Amino acid sequence: MCHLLRPTLAALVVLLPARTAMAQAADTAATRRAVMAVVDSALMYINVGNMIGLSDMMTPEGQVYAARETAGTGGAFTMRTAAAQRVTGTRAPIIERGFNPTIHIAGTIASVWLPYDLWAQGKWSHCGIDHFTLVKVGTAWRVANLTYTIEQPPACRMHPDGVPKGFTAPPSSL
Repeated sequence: MCHLLRPTLAALVVLLPARTAMAQAADTAATRRAVMAVVDSALMYINVGNMIGLSDMMTPEGQVYAARETAGTGGAFTMRTAAAQRVTGTRAPIIERGFNPTIHIAGTIASVWLPYDLWAQGKWSHCGIDHFTLVKVGTAWRVANLTYTIEQPPACRMHPDGVPKGFTAPPSSL
């Protein structure tokens, strides 16, 4: 009887790591989708000007940093807390489009680096990088920090889809 168990045990030893690797890959793909769903929702709230919705996606201690490069003088930074975002309430809608995300996940933290372009009042405004830091709170991912740059070409570029419908292209080609 013992000789019959050996092939079965050998198969389990060989297949178990493969099954575990497949489960980890599925978990990673599902986690990446969950993280990007939070980032996409945050951008949706930003686009419609719903700062309360954005703050609802953040940790209570969450922060938003804007970094504006000033030629030859370094950067200027402004910071708002999740509470300050909430007090803002609403503002005019915009079109902010992220593309080509780079996602890193380690346990209960995630980072998303996302180039973006921003259109407001019918025209190009600026572009830059959105950098989201997320933490897993219970079963939900929350934005702990959103830092973004405010730049102009050639430091950054327009979304690959080009000019949004109904908006005016910038005077120079980007």
